[in-house]
Amino acid sequence: MAGSKGAPKARFSPDLPSLLGVIVAVGGILTGLIMDGGRVEDVKQVSAALIVLGGTIGAVMVTSPAPALLRACRKLATVFFDRAQPVEAVLDEIIAFAAQARKQGVLSLESQAATVADPFLRKALNLAVDGIDTNQIRAIMELDIEIMEQQEESAARVFEAAGGYAPTIGIIGAVLGLMQVMKHLADIDGVGRGIASAFVATVYGVGSANLFFLPAASKLRARAGEAVKTRELMLEGVLSIVEGLNPKLIRSKLEAYVNGASSPNKKGSEKVETAGQAVAAEG
Repeated sequence: MAGSKGAPKARFSPDLPSLLGVIVAVGGILTGLIMDGGRVEDVKQVSAALIVLGGTIGAVMVTSPAPALLRACRKLATVFFDRAQPVEAVLDEIIAFAAQARKQGVLSLESQAATVADPFLRKALNLAVDGIDTNQIRAIMELDIEIMEQQEESAARVFEAAGGYAPTIGIIGAVLGLMQVMKHLADIDGVGRGIASAFVATVYGVGSANLFFLPAASKLRARAGEAVKTRELMLEGVLSIVEGLNPKLIRSKLEAYVNGASSPNKKGSEKVETAGQAVAAEG
């Protein structure tokens, strides 16, 4: 029966650009250090790491609400692992539903809707089966999309805040290190080594901000954009099913979400909706 199998469930898969990006960045920095006569041990300092990480995490905890902190922790894995559902599979699932609704009516989708893995698509289909007006379906589901965007943005802001605090905490660590050096000015050799060690905290602060925290915030926003595009595809697909459009026309209408680099803007979405209504009227 159409749509009985459904689209494959989203699975975690390694995000190679993110993983390779960290390796290339850290490797390039350490290679440059060694080429300048330094050693990896020069930047290995547990106390500096504790100051930077502890101070940064503490500052973020003061800044961010608890729900945002928990959400950011849950989203940490998505920086290096992609769990997005293939857009092509979602499109195929919607077309299967459209073909069944075309032959047997929208009410025939009731049993399939209960087995849909994606909660957003399941909710939209249930609203369609219940006979809710298309304008109301759009309003309800667009509100869901807006709330999801706000939640994803709150998680991204946690990492963005960490990227802002880390360099400053690193400077604090460097100052603390210099304070300890000043206690032993009589040992000239020790002073030189102490000053060098003091600045390791600054390296950790600037490095963690620019190699992890800020890129992680940008990655989460990119993931949110992809999720929005997929949900917009689902919404437009369900509305097209309710309107009774031909499955071939629905595929043509939704392929913009698959082939485009980003979601159609609001004005473009309105044009697509108008075109779909015109085709339905002709049919």
